[in-house]
This record gives sequence, C-alpha cells and structure tokens, in this order.
Amino acid sequence: MLGWALTFLIVALIAAVLGFGGIAGAAMEIAKIIFFVAIVLFLIAAVVGVVRGRSPPL
Repeated sequence: MLGWALTFLIVALIAAVLGFGGIAGAAMEIAKIIFFVAIVLFLIAAVVGVVRGRSPPL
C-alpha cells in the first residue's frame, strides 16, 4: 500500500514540474489518503498483535 502512495507521489511531482496543477493536486491528495490508511492499518495490526500476544514455543 505504501508503494501505491509512493507511486501517486511521484506522479504528483512530475505533473507539478510539467505544470499540470490539477492533476498534481489530485495525485497528491490520493497519495496522502493512501499513506494515512496504511498507517492506520499498521497501527491496528500492531495493537492486535500486542493484545493477542505470542503463543509459547513448543
């Protein structure tokens, strides 16, 4: 998911350099949304991992 965010960030930077402001702004917003979704999913997975704990090795 972070790969998608990075892809949209690169598209936004290239569009901004070439002067396509609307496309750059949209791509940047999509990149930010995907990035924050990835962070939230990571935090949820970390909390679930801590709550469940590890089973003792056999």
